[in-house]
Amino acid sequence: MSTDALGPTLLMLARNAIGERFGHAPRPVAALPEHSQPGASFVTLTQAGKLRGCIGSLEAYRTLATDVAENAVAAAFKDPRFAPLGDDELARTRVEVSLLTPAVPISFSDENAALNALRPGIDGIVLTHGQRRATFLPQVWESLPEPRQFIAQLKLKAGLPADYWDDAITLARYEVQKWKEA
Repeated sequence: MSTDALGPTLLMLARNAIGERFGHAPRPVAALPEHSQPGASFVTLTQAGKLRGCIGSLEAYRTLATDVAENAVAAAFKDPRFAPLGDDELARTRVEVSLLTPAVPISFSDENAALNALRPGIDGIVLTHGQRRATFLPQVWESLPEPRQFIAQLKLKAGLPADYWDDAITLARYEVQKWKEA
């Protein structure tokens, strides 16, 4: 992948997709071969360093360009934690795009073994229990650097109690390449 060129083009695709919803003309974006390949991405929006929206795909099921654009729009207007982004907020909103590797199951025998298998700062984690599923990108390790706390908060995100454990819980890991607007 031409990662030097890929990041800026994905950031512009994301910003253009949001801006077009407000009637802004899109800025030109160089077409790269990676854009037409299947890709899974997350788009994170921040304002003054604080989260303003984050939506993504865990599996590659559409082209990377479409995935980034759709996730950008969803992060701006459909993240249930926030009101839809206003046109007046767009200029002060920073975009980050994370490109995910395919998730790989983590083998463990109990919760302590699961915690010991984690790689803080490297792993994005998908926690699944029955119909409940939640993920944290690797960037979340910056605010939750201790594995037990990381998993406790991930359980809460999945709608489970922080101290809950069941042998039916599964974990999978993925890594990301990320790019963020200055």
